[in-house]
Amino acid sequence: MRLLYSTAIALYYLFLRLAGILSHKARSWHYGRKSLFDKLDDVFTSHYASDDPAPVIWFHCASLGEFEQGKPVIEAFRREYPSYTILLTFFSPSGYNHHQNYDFVDHVFYLPIDTRRNARRFIKITRPSIAVFVKYEFWFNYLNELFTNHIPVFTVSAIFRPNQHFFKWYGGWFRTHLRKINMIFVQDEESAELLRMVDVSNIVISGDTRFDRVAAIKEQQKPFPLIDKFVAGKHVIVAGSTWPPDDELIEALSRKTGDNVKFILAPHETNQGRLRELSQMLGDRAVFYSQAPETSFGNKQFLIIDSIGILSQLYRFASIAYIGGGFGAGIHNILEAAAYGTPVFFGPNYHRFREAREMTAEGTAFPVSLATEFCDKVIQLLSDQHKLETTAHNAGTYVSQRTGATRTIMDELRRHISNTDMHQA
Repeated sequence: MRLLYSTAIALYYLFLRLAGILSHKARSWHYGRKSLFDKLDDVFTSHYASDDPAPVIWFHCASLGEFEQGKPVIEAFRREYPSYTILLTFFSPSGYNHHQNYDFVDHVFYLPIDTRRNARRFIKITRPSIAVFVKYEFWFNYLNELFTNHIPVFTVSAIFRPNQHFFKWYGGWFRTHLRKINMIFVQDEESAELLRMVDVSNIVISGDTRFDRVAAIKEQQKPFPLIDKFVAGKHVIVAGSTWPPDDELIEALSRKTGDNVKFILAPHETNQGRLRELSQMLGDRAVFYSQAPETSFGNKQFLIIDSIGILSQLYRFASIAYIGGGFGAGIHNILEAAAYGTPVFFGPNYHRFREAREMTAEGTAFPVSLATEFCDKVIQLLSDQHKLETTAHNAGTYVSQRTGATRTIMDELRRHISNTDMHQA
């Protein structure tokens, strides 16, 4: 089975190289790995040549979403164990390109593709004391190599579903690798039960570290004086990570509310074509954040966020949040808004996301399919202050009651490090 798996990985690598002819992302994926082992060797030869080299902990995330889940653990580990060297790897260009200069780690690299030779070479060069994989990352040659070298492995914020290969009739070989992981921190009881059914018992139900992440963002409270001026005490709809079908709903609502409601619109993509499209749709009712006046916004109803990295902080201005993506592959992060105690609206494709299903059932999130439905529900909620406040409170409570996953994971890492130190003493 390992031969079949490794062959499939090699074919996947070949496919991505060919896809790079047409796809910029696939091309970045391939060229980002050029001379990768030479770069790793340069860094870690110097590291281990010192008189007393620091132990290395290796964190691996597939992409941006997994990084957001790993980030609370990485930052907690850095605070508690500043003497460790932290190596962070990514599978995708989007993760690597956005965070190659991340302050809380020492080194950021792409992960070499999961062949037996690459896994053996990577572990030999980096020699991690601990490896931490985030959510869905199960690279079986790496797992086997770590196990062979007696390097403890932890998986955090994992979630399992019945349709995964681990739970199929042919999944025995894959399941053996789950048993090579020292501890699998799962998000929910359903995942734990699936693992127990196939005799995987190295499990802790820790919850989802994303709740810790959004709670930490909420506490930062960065100042935005221009947005304070734009809001001017009115109800605000913050529409985050939107796509064109989402924008149409927001624009329809703005026609109904008029000047009584302000809109902060943060598109998922901020390239020139997308921003031009928004500007043409909204006309002189909108102003870009980068061009916002310092004195008066006049009759501007829309503030378009044309920069990245601040959206998660802007939900604190929202009376109601709308999260984009629900008319496409699926909604973006709703927890960033909910953490501020904000009722959340989104499009119809939300069922893959547990938090969206649960908040909908609790009445703190509202899926919509039509502009008329969206307008009616928002206006009704804004018109009932008591219901708005109650819904907002319950949304915030939903998040605050689910924090603590990072603490649970750190307790186990701390226990492992303590035991290792004791045995080495």
